[in-house]
Amino acid sequence: MTLTGGSRRDFHQHTELSAHLKDETRRLLELAVWEDNDRRGDITSAALVHGSASGRAHVTARQTGVVAGGLLAPLVLEAIDPRLVWEQLCADGAKVDPGGTIGVLTGPVREMLTAERLLLNLMGRLCGIATLTARYVEAVRGTGAQIYDTRKTTLGWRYLEKYAVHCGGARNHRSGLYDAILIKDNHLAFTGETGLTPADAVLRAKEYIRRFADASGNLPLVEVEVDSLDQLKNVLTAAPDIVLLDNMPPEMMREAVEIRRAAGSNAQLEASGGISLETVRAAALSGVDRVSVGALTHSAISLDIGLDWN
Repeated sequence: MTLTGGSRRDFHQHTELSAHLKDETRRLLELAVWEDNDRRGDITSAALVHGSASGRAHVTARQTGVVAGGLLAPLVLEAIDPRLVWEQLCADGAKVDPGGTIGVLTGPVREMLTAERLLLNLMGRLCGIATLTARYVEAVRGTGAQIYDTRKTTLGWRYLEKYAVHCGGARNHRSGLYDAILIKDNHLAFTGETGLTPADAVLRAKEYIRRFADASGNLPLVEVEVDSLDQLKNVLTAAPDIVLLDNMPPEMMREAVEIRRAAGSNAQLEASGGISLETVRAAALSGVDRVSVGALTHSAISLDIGLDWN
C-alpha cells in the first residue's frame, strides 16, 4: 500500500491518558507497592507519625526539565490510599525550572510518606525521558525531520515511556510487534530462502497484512531496513511505507534521498542507528523524514524532583 499526499498515516501516538496507559500503570503499581511495603507496610512512618495527622506538600523540581507523568499521579496515590489528593500545577509537556512546583499533595501524612518514593520514582523517570526528548527535538528544529522513539524501552513501561516521549515533543514509533511490519536484516537472513530481496519481503508482508484491514480500509504500516543504496533501489520498487536507513552516514543518507526522488517514490526515509545529540542534526539535514532514537528511553536520566512540606 503506497501512501500519498498529506494524508499519510503514522504509527499510533501515545498522546493522552488512555485506558491502556491507565491499565499499564496500575499493573506496575501493584508490583511497586508490594516491593516497597511487603506485608508490614511503612514501619518508619507508623513508628513516628500519628495516624490522624494530615498534611500538605509540594512536588518540586530540583533542576530544569520537562514535566511528564503528572496525569498519572492520582493512580499512584489511589494505590496507597484514596484519601490522598493530587493537584497538578505544571502541565505534562511544560517546562519546569529549579524550585518550580509540579503539583501539590494533600491528605493523611503516613500514607503520603508511603506514596512519596513511588510517586517520585515514576514521575522522575518520565520527566527525564521528556527532558532528553525535548533536547533532541530542539536539535533538529527547522530541518523538517521528526524525532521518533523505538522499542528500546524498560520492560513493562512501554506505554508510559512513549507517553513521556510525546510530552517531550517527539513522535512514537510502533507500539509493539503487533501493530506494524518492520522487516529487519535478521528477518531476511533467517527465512531460509536464498536470494530473498528486501522488495520480495515487502511484497510478501503486504500480502499477509491484507487480512488486517480495518473498517476504513487502513492497513498496518510496512517498514523495511536497508544498509546499502543498492538495497534501497531494490526495495523502492515494492512501495514500502517507510525505509529505515540503518547506520548510514549523512552523506549516504543524502544519496538515499536523491535516489528516492529520482524513483518518484513517496516512501518516507528514516535514519536510525547510533544517533546521538551530537549527530542528530546532521542526520536530519540530509533530507530524511524521520530520525529514530533509542537513547530517548534507554539512556534518559531521571529528573531530580522531591517532596517538600509547606
